[in-house]
Amino acid sequence: MTEFDPDRTAVLVIDMQNDFVEEDAPLEFPEGRRVIPAIQQVLAAARGRGMPVVYAAHVHRPGGADLGIHRELYPPVAAGEALVDGARGAGIHPELAPLPGEPVVKKHRYNAFYATDLEIILRGLGVETVVLTGMTTECCVLGTARGALERGFRSVVLSDACASCDYPDLGAGAMPAAEMHLAALRVMSLTSSRLLGTGEFLARLP
Repeated sequence: MTEFDPDRTAVLVIDMQNDFVEEDAPLEFPEGRRVIPAIQQVLAAARGRGMPVVYAAHVHRPGGADLGIHRELYPPVAAGEALVDGARGAGIHPELAPLPGEPVVKKHRYNAFYATDLEIILRGLGVETVVLTGMTTECCVLGTARGALERGFRSVVLSDACASCDYPDLGAGAMPAAEMHLAALRVMSLTSSRLLGTGEFLARLP
């Protein structure tokens, strides 16, 4: 993938929400806390340079009318205990809080482009490349990277600013978070995205 143009690039922070990141949260992924410092560095650099920052937050309406099959996959969400639109748990973690004017796109599926106004926002900002951070690498980051590709956007995935989670054995064998993270990065590197570390990305900013 060719070099990205910082003047036509936006940073996207995916699903860094209290219900995923906080200790003892209903959908706690401890690995998400590990990448907060890297995302903070990226946000500081992007904001300092005037690059757009956009957030994606996975939420569902109270009562779950928009849950679909997610109702079967995530019991705390189905029970109304997590990711409820408007509840504190669905908000962005305070250590990564959006600044005034930074859009928070509410999504109901893994892909942040699906049935949201993310594409309209990016087109309006003149963005051609999205820099992806957040979690989980194999689910919402990968889904959004593929959504970007299908809409003609380039994507850069910051490998140390994304996190996965441990997978139990549901028929195909268990996989620890580190292996799942690496597997997802390998898929994206071939099928949709350029991979960079946070330091590499920062070094490419003028």
